[in-house]
Amino acid sequence: MTEVKSSRRKFLKTGAAAIAGGALIAAPSIAIAAKPVVLKVQAAWGGGIFLEFAQDYVRRVNEMSGGSLRIDLLGVGAVVKTAEMQTAVHKGVLDGAHLVTAYWYSKSPVASLFGTGPCFGWSANEMMGWIQYGGGKDLYYELMHEKLRLDLVGFFTGPMPAQPLGWFKEQIKSSSQMVGLKYRTVGLAADVLQEMGMSVVQLPGGEIQPAMKSGLIDAAEFNNPTSDKDFGMQDVSKHYHLASFHQSQECFEIIYNKTLFDKLAKEHQAILEYASEAASADMAWKAMERYSQDLVTLKVKHGVNVYRTPDSIMDDQLKAWDIIIERFNKSDPFFKKVVESQKKWAKRHGAYALNNAPNYQSAYEHYFGKL
Repeated sequence: MTEVKSSRRKFLKTGAAAIAGGALIAAPSIAIAAKPVVLKVQAAWGGGIFLEFAQDYVRRVNEMSGGSLRIDLLGVGAVVKTAEMQTAVHKGVLDGAHLVTAYWYSKSPVASLFGTGPCFGWSANEMMGWIQYGGGKDLYYELMHEKLRLDLVGFFTGPMPAQPLGWFKEQIKSSSQMVGLKYRTVGLAADVLQEMGMSVVQLPGGEIQPAMKSGLIDAAEFNNPTSDKDFGMQDVSKHYHLASFHQSQECFEIIYNKTLFDKLAKEHQAILEYASEAASADMAWKAMERYSQDLVTLKVKHGVNVYRTPDSIMDDQLKAWDIIIERFNKSDPFFKKVVESQKKWAKRHGAYALNNAPNYQSAYEHYFGKL
């Protein structure tokens, strides 16, 4: 018994020493591993709630990594102009970027199908369902890697509510009132509204209000009541039209240089991707709170007249979309391939979703009165 106790004490003593020694030996490698990987990511946003959304994503990445991976978020224009961000990430000038696909529409109209494309009866969240599970992701990479030869990897995040038709100098009751107006939008929406007779100008968000104030444009949209309020659109117009099919489903795109991304540890790759999913859900919830609050502020504090865009105008938008889709289908087989994939998925999903959805408006009006 004494011999057993003695052996046990000896084992514990030598074992403890071995562990302590191992800790000393391991300490330098732990210190090296603790040095964070730092990624320089530029946002397309100079301020407002869109910059908040980018910051929310970055915060998740930084906190989830436990300090081993850090994103330094750079503001709009910090390294390159917004139109050059994708190229800068491709070349490695930037490690990543937070933007929307419409901002590289000039490289391929197909880009707009991943954010500012036609509405097939689906929302932005449902479009993201097609991207994640309906074949959209494969088509995205076919465009990026095979068609455009871009060294990029990308994630989609933050489904946006349908964008308002926007701000006009008077209430718009019919499409005829829009003919000839100089109007700001981006992506394929520009083609659609030109087809409806508008003269379209593509401007960055920060230039919209000054352009309308100076008379450079007659009408404009950006994205949502919060951003519009922050831009000061209520100071140049009192006529705000909600609902439209020109940009009825859009989301953010987060891109990284693929060569760099492939060299990252697998857990860091996972964090960059899964943080985009977590931020996506949070953004949708935050938008519900902020957009509805700021719409009330626009009406009550600033005297803005808020209208729902007439169905007749939205019907004319769908007819214009038909023309634009057919035009690009004929000129670009890959455009047609993406559209066919979207329509197939939207038809199947829509048959379920639209038939399953109760009439939420009737429930709202039951409790709160006529909209």
